Amino acid sequence: MNQHVKSATGMKQEVVGERHEREQLAAFYRICARFGWTEIIYNHITARVPGPERHFLINQFGLMYHEVTASNLVKIDIDGNVVDGSGAKVNAPGFTIHSAIHMAREDAHYIVHTHTTEGVTVACSEGGLSPHNFYGAQLSGLVAYHDFEGISVDLSERERLVRSLGDKNYMILRHHGLLACGETAAAAFFRMYQLQRACEVQVHTLQMGKELRPLSQAVLDRTVQQTQSAVAKGFDAKSTFGQDTYQALIRQLDAEGSTFRQ
Repeated sequence: MNQHVKSATGMKQEVVGERHEREQLAAFYRICARFGWTEIIYNHITARVPGPERHFLINQFGLMYHEVTASNLVKIDIDGNVVDGSGAKVNAPGFTIHSAIHMAREDAHYIVHTHTTEGVTVACSEGGLSPHNFYGAQLSGLVAYHDFEGISVDLSERERLVRSLGDKNYMILRHHGLLACGETAAAAFFRMYQLQRACEVQVHTLQMGKELRPLSQAVLDRTVQQTQSAVAKGFDAKSTFGQDTYQALIRQLDAEGSTFRQ
């Protein structure tokens, strides 16, 4: 096979790969809309696209999550330049937060950031996320924290964001919201689902006016191990993290005639 054929084959694979990522990401936006994890036209979910350049896809600023489709996602580079010729507008804070992680983490192909009421409530609490509920126990020791510096438009914050996240896949942005990342859309979604549910249960439990009943460290360690190695993979070693859950949600979108693939 000559170099020209190799190059053409590689380009074709990148195009096919990008189309897949576009559909996966558009579905992610629709799923978040279904769960109410939206902030009108704000917040973001991003995906790296195949290829040597660190290009990633983000929602077009001004669209509601239920309006996002595979074709209207915007491709930008790590400097915030739109590289798909669309001239579409993107949100600056979304670029700052997501580009920081895409630049630093080879495994963070998908990143989701939310401002849910429960997520921001826990982010404002001194103690942060409690491990002492069914969902919190699954995340014991796995959650990173990043201190609030104001609206994330200062590119110098990217280095501190990356340092705060380290090698973790769950992060609470203090006074701000939640963030999760993953090698696939399924993994990033499942992690955000765990984090969001942990916050919801914590907030509702504390509304009863009593502290959460504590779990032992041994139980917490066991729960984390069970969740990360078995539960999130559908108790199937061949499945990827969150795969079964995400596929079920996409089937639901398709059955309802969702336009996310357009």
